Amino acid sequence: MNGNGRDGPPGRPIRRARRARPTTFTIALVFIASTSSAITFDAVMDRTLEKNAVIQGAKAKLEEAAGQRLVLRSIMWPGAKAGAPAGVQGGDRAGEEGTKPFGFGRGVFSQALFNRAIPASRRLGDVDLLIAQQQLNVAVVEQLHGARLAFYTALYNRHLASLREEQRQRLDENVASQQQRYEAGLSNRGAFTEATVQARELDSLIETAQRAYGEARLRLAEAMEEDLGPNAPLLEPEGELNFTPVNVRHGESVPWRIDLASETARALERRADLKLARLLVRSANEEEHIIAAGYYPAIGGNLLGNYVPVTGVHEEGSTSKTQDLLGSEIREGAGYTWRVIDNGKVIGAVRRQRAAREANELSYRKLEANVGRELSRLRNELSAIEAQQKSFTEAMTAAEQSANTVAQNLAGGLASQLEYRLSQNGLLQTRTGLLTATYQQNVALAEWDRATGRYFQFSDVAENAH
Repeated sequence: MNGNGRDGPPGRPIRRARRARPTTFTIALVFIASTSSAITFDAVMDRTLEKNAVIQGAKAKLEEAAGQRLVLRSIMWPGAKAGAPAGVQGGDRAGEEGTKPFGFGRGVFSQALFNRAIPASRRLGDVDLLIAQQQLNVAVVEQLHGARLAFYTALYNRHLASLREEQRQRLDENVASQQQRYEAGLSNRGAFTEATVQARELDSLIETAQRAYGEARLRLAEAMEEDLGPNAPLLEPEGELNFTPVNVRHGESVPWRIDLASETARALERRADLKLARLLVRSANEEEHIIAAGYYPAIGGNLLGNYVPVTGVHEEGSTSKTQDLLGSEIREGAGYTWRVIDNGKVIGAVRRQRAAREANELSYRKLEANVGRELSRLRNELSAIEAQQKSFTEAMTAAEQSANTVAQNLAGGLASQLEYRLSQNGLLQTRTGLLTATYQQNVALAEWDRATGRYFQFSDVAENAH
């Protein structure tokens, strides 16, 4: 299933389409970069899927599982062996001419007619292949989700640094203005010192945001397996963070509505980690059947043949036929075995495997029960973020007006440096809060897509194998 809930073409990866979300508020990014070093979100997803080492390793394991399935099924196919013993013989005997070679052929053919391990072995081969497929899906989800969060984090910290840098420029202008007023004798040195301290307080915050931006770009490069050499440039994420209203209550008409019940049902059906957990339970169950099958009767058919060619011809006129070595033999029959000394419970082989199956089943049940709680938590988180964003949006206009008014009054000597500092800090906090709410919603929506299984899915070959 893709991001829009539509089925994709079988046999190849289906890329999750991003929802068309009407944008009600956009954080504009102040960023100048060359097009050669910029990369879009879709390009990040494509490169991660194509180059990521973890995903490539999971694909290799899938190919390995496809070959091992034949090994698991080998118990049901007939077995054949052929041999050709040979040697030399020598000695002195009437009519013989010294040392001579000899040889004969031998063949054995066997076929299992009844063995309780055969059906379980066939099913286990199919299940192991499905496990490798779902392990690939899990790897894809984890790596794409990590790259997506790194992309959002890079956009957030870059814009956060830009906001703080813009604020610092205004404070530096205030420092210059206070210095001029102090030199002109219109204010005391304390106002100039306080303005300088206020501007320098942002230096460490800007440096922290820039460092976080660099770390996010590094994680992006690692996810895409980009060159991380000493002179290799890191790609710049291209785009902007958008905020979209999300309906977390029923009966409202908004761009995107969350139906918790249907989303939970879909997550239980399509999440790769849940599919993998179910398959691990099936695999442990088939392993138990194979172990237990060793304590049931087994019947097989056998065919044995021997052929001894002529190694010497008696002399003309001789009546001795014992010098001719020519013969063949074929035996056929059936074998019956039954292991009754140990039923699998004495030494605990079956019991240990049953314990492993029960542990896998318990883990699956816990994971399945956690889906509803996780989606409910994310729904509440999205609701809280939306309320927070609405509050910051409403406060933005008042914060900007207050900051502009205080700045004008400060220039005219009608406001104190403390009032200016409080108004500027309030404006920066409001802008930062609005940006943070937008970032948090994008992260929460990414977590929602992961929790509901909206990332890449590969076709489930032999999904109904039993």
